[in-house]
Amino acid sequence: MAQPHQFCTFYLDKLMFGVELQKVQEVMRHLELTGIPLAPGVVSGLMNLRGQIVTAIDLRRRLELADRPEDMLPMNVVIRSADGAVSLLVDEIGDVVEVGDESFERPPETLQGKVREVILGVHKLDRHLMHVLDTDKACETVATATSMNRRLASTT
Repeated sequence: MAQPHQFCTFYLDKLMFGVELQKVQEVMRHLELTGIPLAPGVVSGLMNLRGQIVTAIDLRRRLELADRPEDMLPMNVVIRSADGAVSLLVDEIGDVVEVGDESFERPPETLQGKVREVILGVHKLDRHLMHVLDTDKACETVATATSMNRRLASTT
């Protein structure tokens, strides 16, 4: 029998997403962000996480979903990416979910737009469909912003 997979789950605009647990550094409530001039619109800013500077991506913007209500502060799912730690700004943190390969399916045909581009597939759970986030694709804009910031820093 195959090993079960563990996912850290979170919600965006009533959709449930999951990230492989081993890619998650930590989850936390809202932290203040410092804006980055000329950064792509999906990059909300930088946060200081105990001395580590972390880029924050607003997943709602990345997936072209409606803006978060103004009275709702985003939560942070800090993941490990090829370019270091990145915070994904989400609406709500879920639970750790354990699933087997038998519940995994390719992305449904009804799923359109940017969401379809950044998910690997879905797991059918009892009450939800968990969209498995491809963190590399979700963070592609961060690599662009990071290299742009390095170029700006080297010219000053």
